[in-house]
Amino acid sequence: MLIGLTGTPGTGKTSVSKLLEKRRQWKVIHLNDLIKEEHLYTEVDEKRDAVVADMDLVQSRLTELIDEMEKGSANEVVILESHLAHYIADAVIVLRACPPELKKRLETRGYSEEKIRENIEAEALDVILVESSEWCEKIFEVNTTGKRIEEVEQDIEKIIDHILSGKEEEFPEYKPGSIDWIDLVP
Repeated sequence: MLIGLTGTPGTGKTSVSKLLEKRRQWKVIHLNDLIKEEHLYTEVDEKRDAVVADMDLVQSRLTELIDEMEKGSANEVVILESHLAHYIADAVIVLRACPPELKKRLETRGYSEEKIRENIEAEALDVILVESSEWCEKIFEVNTTGKRIEEVEQDIEKIIDHILSGKEEEFPEYKPGSIDWIDLVP
């Protein structure tokens, strides 16, 4: 099963996916790295210091990778980690962080003021959550604000266990749309 781990940059996707990969030994595809390493993009956006992914190439390459991973594997979970994961996976976990904390995290990374503002606004306006609802069948939302990465890992494990159980009912603790940052935008 392909489960997307998505969210605005700085919400904790990469950190928690590395922990899940290590502790649970789930297979993780770090999509942003794959796009850059295999040149699965159409152009470089110098202004944003980013690449523009060619989603057709990305989808084709992911299909190949997942087929390879599934051969002879009893592991039923592949996690796709990226702010683009919700365009591909049927089930996604959207990581969220309140704008003031997100700002600090992005400043630590050395992001430009413009890039920080753009990401804070995207988080406050639920951009990735809205996009996820347009593309995905199952959506779960995790607030990473003030949490240690191990706590976020436990939240994600609970969600993945819920998905794998085949239960169709909602998981109220991680219901999409329950987080609202709009009043916290500086």
